[in-house]
Amino acid sequence: MKSSLFLRDRFSFQRFTQGLENPRYLLKWLMIASLIGSVAGLGAIAFYAAIQFATHLFLNGLVGYTPPSALGEGSATVMPFWNAAHPWLLPVVTALGGLISGIIVFKLAPEAEGHGTDAAIAAFHEDKAIRARIPLIKLVASAITIGSGGSAGREGPAAQISAGFGSLLATALKLDSKDRRIALATGMGAGIGAIFGAPLGGAILAAEILYKDDLEVETIMPALIASIVGYSIFGAWSGWHPIFSIPANLTFSSPPQLLYYIVLGVLCGFIGRLYSNGFYGLTHTFQRIKLPQWFKPALGGLLVGLIGLLIPQAIGMGYGWIQVSMDHAGLLSLPLWIIIALPFVKILTTGLTVGSGGSGGIFGPGMVIGGMVGALLWRISYHVLPGVPELPAPFVIVGMMALFGGIAHAPLAVMLMVAEMTDNLSLLAPAMIAVSISYILVGSTSIYQSQYKTRANSPAHRLEHSFPLLSTLTVRQAMTPITTYLTPDQSLSEAKTLLAQTAIHELPVINAQQQLSGILTLENIQQQSITPREQQTVATVMQSNPFTLQSKETLDNALEQLTTRHLYWTPVIENDLLNEHDRLIGILTTNSIINLYRATVASDTHHIQDIVQETVQHPSSPSIRKDGEPR
Repeated sequence: MKSSLFLRDRFSFQRFTQGLENPRYLLKWLMIASLIGSVAGLGAIAFYAAIQFATHLFLNGLVGYTPPSALGEGSATVMPFWNAAHPWLLPVVTALGGLISGIIVFKLAPEAEGHGTDAAIAAFHEDKAIRARIPLIKLVASAITIGSGGSAGREGPAAQISAGFGSLLATALKLDSKDRRIALATGMGAGIGAIFGAPLGGAILAAEILYKDDLEVETIMPALIASIVGYSIFGAWSGWHPIFSIPANLTFSSPPQLLYYIVLGVLCGFIGRLYSNGFYGLTHTFQRIKLPQWFKPALGGLLVGLIGLLIPQAIGMGYGWIQVSMDHAGLLSLPLWIIIALPFVKILTTGLTVGSGGSGGIFGPGMVIGGMVGALLWRISYHVLPGVPELPAPFVIVGMMALFGGIAHAPLAVMLMVAEMTDNLSLLAPAMIAVSISYILVGSTSIYQSQYKTRANSPAHRLEHSFPLLSTLTVRQAMTPITTYLTPDQSLSEAKTLLAQTAIHELPVINAQQQLSGILTLENIQQQSITPREQQTVATVMQSNPFTLQSKETLDNALEQLTTRHLYWTPVIENDLLNEHDRLIGILTTNSIINLYRATVASDTHHIQDIVQETVQHPSSPSIRKDGEPR
């Protein structure tokens, strides 16, 4: 068992490093990732502007209320809610936003409901294409949900918008399934990294968020490129400042404070589990309600608005309240009961908003919940216990990292993201303690239900981990050269004679430029009864645009493609991004895959036996006396 795990990890790492050493691989992903990153950056700009517009239209325009913002995105000035022009309109506005969002989503693209990240993760594992309309619908519906006061964040929509483009680009470029998955995950990371101003964290998130206990290492390099490009485009428009502003002298310099961060990690672990269970509990409750799907977000929005009349801190994204809580005077100005209630009420309003079918992310609310847990710990311990930091910002920042890093099963990525969002790396040491404890306490519970435990459990890597050796072998190694083929201008009578001589009665059709024109089967000829076969050519009845494999693909992916399509063989082409045409170079059959696999296993077995025999004949370990002591 241990040896198979070692082989699996070694082969995965080899595939990653082989790609880095291949100039064509680097060139391909430099181009593709740059395109994905460019669209991710532009999409982040459009999404951010749409949220600003919707907020101005709904909360500012109808209610007359301006919630505080993070200093990197506006002003953290707290406006008393009841000083708004029409505070009593809040439930109406949140319900209206939910209604509009619900109609848009469930009438045009039902898969755009909810927080979006789970849908993108599921598309990765199940090798599903994301429909072209999804990014635009997700952008509009999420902006309306957030702008009208719904408790939701930007991460899910940004992920699904950019992942959608990655999927569309993969389809347009006719990438294989493995590259399609990489493009999709790259889009997720680029979109999140751009809109949160966290390119490194976004890139790592693309690899980490897909699994509970594993990484998709092959996405890291493309995701880094795409995240940098996306962040550069978004930053050129919005500015280069971090989302949150904190004191420049914020440091960790007191080891005894680690005890407080241990407590914070424990709190975040348990409340993180509550966040996930509460969110999906409300989601299942709304699924059981006998109402039209498009109307349920309006009901959820109405309840959020009613709660907001009592605790306005629980509506919207809530980043402004994190900013307020980082300040000593700002946190002390909030009533203690608000600080105690807010983590739990935010779980409730997020479940009502997104769990009802509303469109929006769950990363932002998770940041608020974790940050307020840290704020609560600081507030109740500052005047009572020794060694508590003078400012609440360290507890708030580490709380954000610990809660969502644990419940998302993405501890490294979330730590990096929050560090970039606050422009502070000095708290990584206590954060590592708190995040580790939170991660352990949440166990298998996750806020993302589409995650698989490891790569070995994912359908995307089913054959790779069932037969790890196949992932190190390529189609070129297993294919056989073309010996018999047809040309488009051959007569059907001549083609019938050649087909009858083959075992499977199928042959590729090749033109003068050695390009694959199609495939012809004996059945295709037998189905022609209107025109005399002698007067027809192969080109008139052949199957155009057949499925093909590229010579560089790995055999685990090739075998999966063949079995999924119920094919015995397929043509193999040489694909060059700098060349306009693909050249047919051979055919791959399931038998040739099996034969190469057997030969490779036999070769490796003989090699291991030779090593064992040599070791027995020439032992390198010290000899042992009968009494057990080395000589």
